[in-house]
Amino acid sequence: MLVTDAQIHLWELDRPDRPWPQPPRGVPQRPDGFSGVQALAAMDAIGVDRCVIVPSLVAGDRNDFAIEVVRAHPDRFAIMGRFDTSDAANAHQLSTWKQQPGMLGIRLAGGTPPLPERIVDGSLEWLWDGCERNDIPLMMLPGPTALEAVGAVAERHPGLTIVLDHLSLRLVGDGTAFETLDATLALSGFANVYVKVSSVPNFSTEPFPYHDIHTHIRRVYDHYGPRRMFWGSDLTRLRGTYADCLRLFREELDFLSIEDREWLLGKGIAECLRWPETPRAT
Repeated sequence: MLVTDAQIHLWELDRPDRPWPQPPRGVPQRPDGFSGVQALAAMDAIGVDRCVIVPSLVAGDRNDFAIEVVRAHPDRFAIMGRFDTSDAANAHQLSTWKQQPGMLGIRLAGGTPPLPERIVDGSLEWLWDGCERNDIPLMMLPGPTALEAVGAVAERHPGLTIVLDHLSLRLVGDGTAFETLDATLALSGFANVYVKVSSVPNFSTEPFPYHDIHTHIRRVYDHYGPRRMFWGSDLTRLRGTYADCLRLFREELDFLSIEDREWLLGKGIAECLRWPETPRAT
């Protein structure tokens, strides 16, 4: 079974030739950055074969560091890159976007105005159209308030692949995150919408094996099925251990079959992002 982590942030510290945006875009999840070498050590320790890099927002809309990591380890990493959506004139970049090393698509989060507002007001129609025409999958974290508008985008653009990060829930760990899950489940009727069951230990108020969230994950499974839900850790902000995050899906959740686990832990995202399942050299 090839295990793929659907989301891991990598970033380097602010440096003169690659300065971070000012004013800052959020707070780094770890003070000293997180490198490809650190990620590989964590992956190898628990048996993760591949990771999708989501470059950290703090470094801005640039992918230099992620591309360097992919070039050094092409069998272990790929990228859902940052893209500057502030100007529709950037649409010309979409025709060659996936020619960059390891680039599988685009990840949307943050921005001014915030992403949910821009999804609702229709100002990103040029992006949806360009990504659909150029076969560029999108990962996004619109939050629950914009999900109805996301459904409208999915309906207008049936050829656009949309992956909802962290189930598009509010990123809180007080036991209330799943209160908005119905809005995510409502989009399961669109065949081009997928979900990442990523960072889910952060939504639990219990220790491993996080029994209080099993029922919610089962509801996601019942709506999306194992081929449209992808395991991910969001390692640098993960509550609990990396090993336990993987064990939750590999060993717990008794409603999953062996075939289900294969799809959820790697086959599904490989198919969705057009990232061939090539066994890595050992």
